[in-house]
Amino acid sequence: MNEPTALVISAHAADFVWRCGGAIALHQSRGVKVTIVCLSYGERGESAKLWKEEGMTLDKVKAARRAEAEAAAAALGVEDIRFFDLGDYPLELDRAAKDKLVDVIREVQPRFILTHSKYDPYNTDHMYACQVTLEARMIAQAWGHNPGQKVLGSPQVYLFEPHQTEQMGWKPDTFLDISEVWDRKRAAIECMQGQEHLWDYYTNVAENRGNHFRRNSGGQAGGRKATHAEGFQSIFPRTVDEL
Repeated sequence: MNEPTALVISAHAADFVWRCGGAIALHQSRGVKVTIVCLSYGERGESAKLWKEEGMTLDKVKAARRAEAEAAAAALGVEDIRFFDLGDYPLELDRAAKDKLVDVIREVQPRFILTHSKYDPYNTDHMYACQVTLEARMIAQAWGHNPGQKVLGSPQVYLFEPHQTEQMGWKPDTFLDISEVWDRKRAAIECMQGQEHLWDYYTNVAENRGNHFRRNSGGQAGGRKATHAEGFQSIFPRTVDEL
């Protein structure tokens, strides 16, 4: 029997850490092989601390960002992290890059996909990554695209939490308890030396979502005592035999 898989499509090299590092670590620990695709390194728009260093160059920033992302992935238990190096601010995918992403989706055959919110006026790379992900998922389901490849089924797409949630029209319908792997997520967060200003922010987000998990799992009438959680918004209807 093939092992279950999941796919994370991250606009920049750090996004997967802040927004779904707990989900990654939790599923890895439960036998789900997670593949992470970083469409860019975030070298231009999300590396201000690095650019303030004397003698910094684009190649040095990319190398630093890649090393951070690889260390973070390792902290989360992930061995398969791929870098498309497509540039950022703006992130753009041509036909060849989109086809490459489709190839990865068909190769991985994920049970579910994690990516960005549909709307993000503060960082259009993020919402573009969501658009590209949905487009690539659609193409991967098409029998007429590269006949002979294994066609994709219907994996759920979960949109992870954006940075300024209230501005993005993002509404979570799923809370995931990540308490048991929080130490791994925090370790991954601390790998992102170029964005140290976000470490405590995303710790607070996880604690707040832990509160929401407790409330929605039963509250004071027996809710699970989750300390940390992550929120997600699902795109597609679920098909179930019971609730």
